[in-house]
Amino acid sequence: MSTVALVTPAGPVAPELLDAATAELESWGLTVKRFATAGNRHPSLRYLADTDEQRAADFQAAWLEPTVSVVIAARGGYGTQRMLDLLDWDALRAAGPKLFAGSSDVTALHDAIATHLGLPTLFSPMPAGTFWDAPAAAGLRAALSEPSRPVVVRGTAVVPGTARGVTTGGNLSLLAAGVGTPEHRRPAGAIALLEDVSEAPYRIDRMLTQLLRAGWFDAVTGIVLGSWTDCGNPEEVLLDRLAPLGVPILSGAAFGHLPGAATVPLGVPATLEAGTLTVDGR
Repeated sequence: MSTVALVTPAGPVAPELLDAATAELESWGLTVKRFATAGNRHPSLRYLADTDEQRAADFQAAWLEPTVSVVIAARGGYGTQRMLDLLDWDALRAAGPKLFAGSSDVTALHDAIATHLGLPTLFSPMPAGTFWDAPAAAGLRAALSEPSRPVVVRGTAVVPGTARGVTTGGNLSLLAAGVGTPEHRRPAGAIALLEDVSEAPYRIDRMLTQLLRAGWFDAVTGIVLGSWTDCGNPEEVLLDRLAPLGVPILSGAAFGHLPGAATVPLGVPATLEAGTLTVDGR
């Protein structure tokens, strides 16, 4: 039986949601470890699950626990970037490879793990998050139990073509916020996955422009656009900013902030062709 750690690196989670998340994961035959910040709240900054030091300590303790093979973020919110500089990446590296899963604000951790540890991760719905439902749970469960099985995500080829590359990206806001940090990587030969929630089209324009000016897209081979929940109609600005890159673009892929969100591996070779992203098994 595998052991997973349930952590809260960003915003707080109601205890009853953590209990439900734990019960769901245990129903898959997993042993679940919860750490001190689970269910906590920062004493003054109430949008954080706990202090930066405690959230970092919990994540590190989860990663260093020998019995834990997977670390799962219970939810996003805000705050992951605040704790990154408090992690001992040498110690995390020495603990050996683990798997991390989550999305939204924890895009910052996906980038950090890729940069400092060179490991693949899972961009996944979170078990105490807003968009957790039966199809989303089934996708994460399959990704954990069948790591060698390819993941297929379909959409609409708004810029046709074929691309091959390693998956990267995640939440657009966090990718833009990472420009200039140690984790800001310019992905060479990568297929970029992008999604966001509750951002007006002009803000999406601004974030894409920031990444374009920073060179983040310079060596991208293809782009996959996920959900843009509560973002109005950003299709025009997405194509205005990204189509001139001349790479294949897939739109309407079912990952990100939406019901039934797919679990998509990052840092794994993939092929984008004919309206389909196929990500190789890990």
